[in-house]
Amino acid sequence: MGPKPRAGPAPRRRIVPEPWALSLEPSSILEPMQIHRRHSWDLSPAEAIALQQELRTEVISDRPIDLDGIGLVAGVDVSVKNEQSQAAVVVVTYPGFLPVETVLARRPTPFPYVPGLLSFREGPVLEEAFEKLKAEPDVFLFDGMGIAHPRRIGIASHMGLWLGRPTIGCGKTLLCGRYGSLAEDKGAVAPLVDRKETIGVALRTRAGKNPMFISPGHLADIPSAAELVLRCSPKYRLPEPIRLAHKAAGQFSP
Repeated sequence: MGPKPRAGPAPRRRIVPEPWALSLEPSSILEPMQIHRRHSWDLSPAEAIALQQELRTEVISDRPIDLDGIGLVAGVDVSVKNEQSQAAVVVVTYPGFLPVETVLARRPTPFPYVPGLLSFREGPVLEEAFEKLKAEPDVFLFDGMGIAHPRRIGIASHMGLWLGRPTIGCGKTLLCGRYGSLAEDKGAVAPLVDRKETIGVALRTRAGKNPMFISPGHLADIPSAAELVLRCSPKYRLPEPIRLAHKAAGQFSP
């Protein structure tokens, strides 16, 4: 008889947070999720802007998301109360939007509110939340901007570099750029343009309501980002994963 074959590495332990997650692909539920820590958060506003200028060159905003390959979508939001920041990441099945996992993290708010520097205010607490995830979402939807940002690196783009997965920015208010006429119907869309560059879209996710401002974060492009957000908005203006994250982040325990 020949030599016995070498045993391969031990398989990673799979975690099933909820009963309905049994129907998911095994590769979607693994422990732990890998976070690529890129830098310290202890920066001044001027240093933060300089870092954005450096990191923006790494953002990939022209790669279509494989919409047919999505099994899990995460919504990401942060609430601030009494100088405490609480992050919530809610992972749901797609397209059913059944909750699979909710993680929270809370810490003192470390950075002043400066338009365009939201990543440095919310990034530290988000890092803590992401490190708690046991499910591995295929796409992350952020309550905040992607490349629809003066320096083309909003929080969805910035944290996308840490996550190494497709991210999408879903802004409720316009940070930069302009868009033309937009029909009142759900699904109406108009290009969002800043300095002659198309940086996203204004997307009507609910008829008669204000549009959402959608842009790629990282490892995404504008058409697939807008299509996924629309699919994730069956009833409300906010995409369902973000709506659930917003609700969870706002529930501060004593």
